[in-house]
Amino acid sequence: MPRTIIATAEAPKAVGPYSQAVATGKLLFCSGQIPLKPATGELLQGDVTDQTTQVLENLGAVLRANRMTFAHVVKTTVFLTDLGDFAAMNDVYALYFPSRQPARSTIQVAALPKGAREEIEAIAAEEEMGAGGEFEPANPL
Repeated sequence: MPRTIIATAEAPKAVGPYSQAVATGKLLFCSGQIPLKPATGELLQGDVTDQTTQVLENLGAVLRANRMTFAHVVKTTVFLTDLGDFAAMNDVYALYFPSRQPARSTIQVAALPKGAREEIEAIAAEEEMGAGGEFEPANPL
């Protein structure tokens, strides 16, 4: 299956030898985003609320580069350097995923690149369409 490298100037450049995202088939694998300002590549200073907002804005830019939105996200992994930040991160996260929330793991780690307090990676999937063009969930709620 062919792979397409996804890159956008609306999100920070990769800080190592990796891509912002890779699309293959109906899936998009987004590398972890930390709270870097896209224009400067500098770490956003601020509390976990500010940093979560920047991380999710960066992730949204990568999704848009592949014509996707947060509604396409099926799995995220959140890395926090302090699980004490979980509630504040979760409050912001909920604003970006108001419905059809993806599966998620949250892990406390010792450190993240550039001294970030958090990182979020995601997997997104194109919707499966039925014969009439509408989304047909495998197991409707």
